[in-house]
Amino acid sequence: MHPLSQIITEISEIFGDLGFAMADGPEAESIFNNFDALNVPADHPSRDMQDTFFVDENTVLRTHTSPVQVRYMQNNKPPIRIVAAGKVFRNEATDATHEAQFYQLEGLCIDKEISMAHLKGVLETFFRRFFGEDAKVRFRPSFFPFVEPGVEVDMSCFKCGGKGCSLCKQTGWVEVLGAGLVHPNVLEASGINSKEWQGFAFGVGLDRIAMMKYGVDDIRAFYTGDLQFVEQF
Repeated sequence: MHPLSQIITEISEIFGDLGFAMADGPEAESIFNNFDALNVPADHPSRDMQDTFFVDENTVLRTHTSPVQVRYMQNNKPPIRIVAAGKVFRNEATDATHEAQFYQLEGLCIDKEISMAHLKGVLETFFRRFFGEDAKVRFRPSFFPFVEPGVEVDMSCFKCGGKGCSLCKQTGWVEVLGAGLVHPNVLEASGINSKEWQGFAFGVGLDRIAMMKYGVDDIRAFYTGDLQFVEQF
């Protein structure tokens, strides 16, 4: 089994134990679902953060797995607990840490009185299951248009135990994902009353955490089709 498939299977089992269902959506997505419904209108500067492959004037290759959240909220009533894993696309140059295609995992929880504490508890549980019981999580303020407040999530470095090494650049922490509380505009655009329901969302690059877990130093290795590489895992 390909290492990314192994990662997706393992993560699905962890979140399944936490009560999250798996969701899916198309890789060719409408501009509304990929941008507008996620609080990223046409003139929003954050669109410049993602170089997009356009299929036609109304369709793009999805730049993140967040449109799966939108589709699920449009077609299901809360409470909602889902994770979605899939391929996403960015029109950018490739190097050891960047690819024009890569895999992302998206998580969404919508319920009554959801807080950042729920988000941190879920992420800590996930990282302890995935990387080991010593994993710790910290939040740093950040901006993403589809959440408010938004945070960058760091995990204590599993390689050095937080003491400082080349992987964590001597800080003891590794940046792993972005997250936050779902912006009320996103809930309303998906047909959910933001005064009644709240939620959290997070997104993580699966290639990135696979590189961390398996010690792979070049993201392109996952896409070479080299069986000698795959058979190591």
